[in-house]
This record gives sequence, C-alpha cells and structure tokens, in this order.
Amino acid sequence: MNVLRFSDLCDQGRAAGQRVFIRADLNVPQDDDGRITEDTRIRASVPCIEMALKAGAAVMVTSHLGRPTEGAFQPADSLTPVAERLGELLGREVPLVRDWTDGVDVAPGSVVLLENCRVNKGEKKNDPALAKKMAALCDIYVNDAFGTAHRAEGTTYGIAEYAKVACAGPLLAAEIDAITQALANPKRPLAAIVAGSKVSTKLTILKALSAKVDQLIVGGGIANTFMLAAGLPIGKSLAEPDLVEEARAVIEAMRARGAAVPIPTDVVVAKAFKADAEATVKQAADVAEDDLILDIGPDTAAQLAAQLKAAGTIVWNGPVGVFEFDAFSKGTETIARAIADSAAFSIAGGGDTLAAIAKYGIEKDVGYISTGGGAFLEILEGKTLPAFEILQKRAAG
Repeated sequence: MNVLRFSDLCDQGRAAGQRVFIRADLNVPQDDDGRITEDTRIRASVPCIEMALKAGAAVMVTSHLGRPTEGAFQPADSLTPVAERLGELLGREVPLVRDWTDGVDVAPGSVVLLENCRVNKGEKKNDPALAKKMAALCDIYVNDAFGTAHRAEGTTYGIAEYAKVACAGPLLAAEIDAITQALANPKRPLAAIVAGSKVSTKLTILKALSAKVDQLIVGGGIANTFMLAAGLPIGKSLAEPDLVEEARAVIEAMRARGAAVPIPTDVVVAKAFKADAEATVKQAADVAEDDLILDIGPDTAAQLAAQLKAAGTIVWNGPVGVFEFDAFSKGTETIARAIADSAAFSIAGGGDTLAAIAKYGIEKDVGYISTGGGAFLEILEGKTLPAFEILQKRAAG
C-alpha cells in the first residue's frame, strides 16, 4: 500500500518549522468522575508526537472522545484529562485549545491539544467547509488514528483531501505494514481464527477469508452454528440456526480450495452460564439437549494448536470460549499459547482478543496487536478503509 509516511518526511528534514496537525486516537475509557481508567491509546500516540517535536515542528494534536453532540460542548466531552496524561508522558505541559478551527497559536518545538474534534459541526458528515478550515491550519496533516480509519470524517478524511501534505503516522503505518504482511503477502499456511457470539456479525468476514486462508478456525457461538451445519447436536447452546446454510457455504468454499474449517470433535459443556458451573468434557456427538457449549475440548484445542504452530501466518479475532470463566478458558489459553509459540507472523485485533492476550501475558509473543476494533474487522472483510484510500490517493498525486 503506497502512502506517504511522516517518518520519511522527518528524516528528510521536511517537518522542521512546519505546522503539523496530528489526528490521534485518544478515545480512552473514563470512570464516572472523568478519570482515565486505561491509557493504552494515549501511550500509543506518544511516538508520533515526539517524532514531530524532535523534527522541530509546531505540533497540533486532536482526537474524539466519547460521543458528543456536535455544536453543543459539555464538560464531560473535554479532553482535559487526556491533556494532563499526555503532558505526564511527554514530560511537558500540553495546553488544551478550546475553539480552534479559526486559528491555532503554536510555535515550532511546542505542542497543543485541540479540544474534542467531534464537537465541531460537520465533523461526522465530513463537511467540506470544515475540512478546508482545518486543512488551512497546517502544512502537514498526519493520520495516526487507525481506530477511526474506517470512518470518513472531517479529521480522518476531509482534511487529508485539502491539506498541502497528507501522510500516515508511525502507528497507522505499522498497521498498514502488518495487515499487508498478514493478508496481502502472507507466508503460508495462512490460518485465521474468527470467533464470537454470532455468525451474523462476522458472516462477511468469514466469506472474505474463505477465499484466502488455508485454515479457518471458528470459535464461540460461531462454532456452534458450524457444528449444526455439520449435523452435530449443540443442546441449548448459543447459535443461529437460520444461518446454517451460510455456514455450510463457507465450509464448501473452503473445501473446494482444498482448505478446511475444523469442526470441534470435543467440547466443554455446562448446565448453566455461570462462572462456578460444573464443566464437563464431552465428545461433540454426545452433547445433551440441556447442555451449553462454553469452550472447545482438550482434543480439539490440541489439534488446533498443532495447526497453528505449523502455520506461516496467523490472523486472530476472538476467543474460542468463555475465557472470562476459568473453567471454560482452557481452549482460548491453549490457542493463545500456540500462537505465542508459533514461528508464524501473527496479527491480532478486537477487544476480547486483546483481553485474552493480556490475561495470558503473551503481548511480546504476538507479531502485531492491532489498535482498532471496527477498523480491524473491516480490513478482514476485505474493505478499503477511507483513511487508507485518501492517503493512497494523495500519495499518487
């Protein structure tokens, strides 16, 4: 994917003395008192800001936070806590600028944080008038917010159309490189794990991947629907019987290519969806009418782990069982550790996946951990993200 990279501009000295506008993703969770409860996104945005400051640029950074009403700023919408945390991480004060679309005062070597961009009228609908005003603020526009790359908004798309120079920040560039390595030019065998509660929410992903991957591992409620498609009993487990034909079509599409969708041969069941419910391992064919399937069984987990260890590339989206309950976490843990032990290049994304990675402490053993939930899913669906599209267009001149 050919896009201009901010790191290259800095290396060439082209950012020195320039006004640089960085669209970051600083949309962090907060408690009822507005205190930040988890700052991963802020920390992930620091390298781009430091790169711009080191290059001698006058730096403006903005982000959305929450879901404010356009044109109706409320104290709860403010990036004040973000400015404070960013200042701590950068080791300098980061002034917060409230009404900024008509002009920003910032000197080379300094940084300011521009208040919640989604408060500006026209941001979500990508109003050209707003986009042009924002583009006029800077010499270089940098998109470093992969988490919003699937949205064509004022600060993610419009400004990139009109800015003198539009480029990808280091975080966005890393996502592009990882996605290209995993999906565009993968080392084979290419294995994908797609898990979750419903086939319907990931059907387009399953169809798109069935044309690319060598192994399509399904888990969670999705696997239950595929078990139905294979003629296996699932008791009262979560599934979507009306999508059984769709699941069969995916199985057939894979089979036609000499590829496979491994169907669980054993499962872990319980009589109730509770953390302290008694866990019982059963052969897949022996699931009773009142059983709930809450995890894959040890034989299935071992078989999948062996396949993953032999893979060349692994794409992971979703835990294969109710890993939050320890009795039903073994399948996900086995899969996670197999990915960690594999020599394959691995890319993982999605909130539950990241929680599983953190639970088993394998962050350093996954090739790339994607920072965007919705954007990551749309990439797996085979969609071209708006932020990528406009940056490619600008790079092509």
